[in-house]
Amino acid sequence: MFKHILVPVDGSLTARHAIDKAVAIAVAFQSAVTVIYVIDPYAFSGVGADFSYGQAEYLSAATAEADQAISAARQVFGANGLVIQGSVVEGHSVYQAILDAAESINADLIVMGSHGRRGLEKLVLGSVTAQVLSHAHLSVLVVRE
Repeated sequence: MFKHILVPVDGSLTARHAIDKAVAIAVAFQSAVTVIYVIDPYAFSGVGADFSYGQAEYLSAATAEADQAISAARQVFGANGLVIQGSVVEGHSVYQAILDAAESINADLIVMGSHGRRGLEKLVLGSVTAQVLSHAHLSVLVVRE
């Protein structure tokens, strides 16, 4: 039923729950799996001469965090006999980067976590998952904390 599953991760416990669900689906349907971590390369806002140094430090730290999250996902999938593709994706709009990645690999399912924020916290922080749900043209499984 599902030939290719995209699993966006961020290193959180919620993402780990999504990974666990994706493993079960991938095993059941013998699906290919791609795991991505999206980095916003413009998230750092510095001023003057410190900007370039700060930007480089931010990107280095973000890439290290992304590599760690993908490696952890790779271990979980590997323990279940699944070999995955993993990549770090850059995009100013995280939800759009996820949808673009899904389209580029011809995914037919996105499995992702939701932190379940409500009220003011959701308004201030936004929701990548809500944006993916609003704009996706493929099935999305949302795994709650």
